[in-house]
Amino acid sequence: MRIGILSDTHDQMDAAAQAVRMLRQAGAQGLIHCGDVGRAAILDELAGGPAVFVWGNTDYDRLALHRHGANLQIECLGEWGEVTWGDKRIAVLHGDDLSLRRRLLEGQEYDYLLQGHTHQKTDQRIGRTRLINPGALHRAAVKTVALLETDNDQLDFLTVMA
Repeated sequence: MRIGILSDTHDQMDAAAQAVRMLRQAGAQGLIHCGDVGRAAILDELAGGPAVFVWGNTDYDRLALHRHGANLQIECLGEWGEVTWGDKRIAVLHGDDLSLRRRLLEGQEYDYLLQGHTHQKTDQRIGRTRLINPGALHRAAVKTVALLETDNDQLDFLTVMA
């Protein structure tokens, strides 16, 4: 399965629209947003296929995000959550709760742990878990998202020029 991963959109509508367009053109079958969505309208870009998101530390109007996501059939996982896509167990969190991140990595229960928050793209193996941060679409020298192919464990970072 090809999974599009994005994070830290912080209300950047143009960048979010371009990023999702790029991910879908590259074959993304599902989208995961690792938090700091911003306003609910950002979720409109994720609509139309399997998509989930988690809260970020600057997602202040969580009720509006939750309701809008539910109307679009986009699942809100809350502070963190897990999905099984492409026969892989995936934990998703924003990354601002370092003790939660540490516990999830120490537990070694997941194939992938996806996070945002730092605004820096990351690809690192910690035991059996691959830690991926797609980068950010706001306050980043280079705006990036990631495309993960779970069948062959291939990860590509895509640069968003918005």
